[in-house]
Amino acid sequence: QVQLVESGGGLVQAGGSLRLSCSASGRTSSMYGMAWFRQGPGKEREFVAAIKWSGGTTDYADAKKGRFTISRDNAKNTVILQMNSLKPEDTVVYYCAAPVQYLGTFGSSWRRRGDYAYWGQGTQVSVSS
Repeated sequence: QVQLVESGGGLVQAGGSLRLSCSASGRTSSMYGMAWFRQGPGKEREFVAAIKWSGGTTDYADAKKGRFTISRDNAKNTVILQMNSLKPEDTVVYYCAAPVQYLGTFGSSWRRRGDYAYWGQGTQVSVSS
């Protein structure tokens, strides 16, 4: 089992920045990478970004490229999501997730919610206009 805990959410003005962290514990040696998703009220949980443990390669949802940056600290089993130029529509709950198996090359598999077995509890991000 892997446990994930997010932190770093909060309230920020439009145009500001936030840095989300996700710390993993438990059987972290079985992890292949991690991802961030987000979900607004009444909406589907959507993919934001993913990073592989080996090599640190990354993948982003098209709409997040340029504003969001995912990074990892393997030694600390932590993944960071740096969010810049935040907009009011970024006001949602952000979740980190980890797959239970290797998902291969970046593509649809890393972007599907169903491919992730472990989830954090979520952290609220609120962006005021």
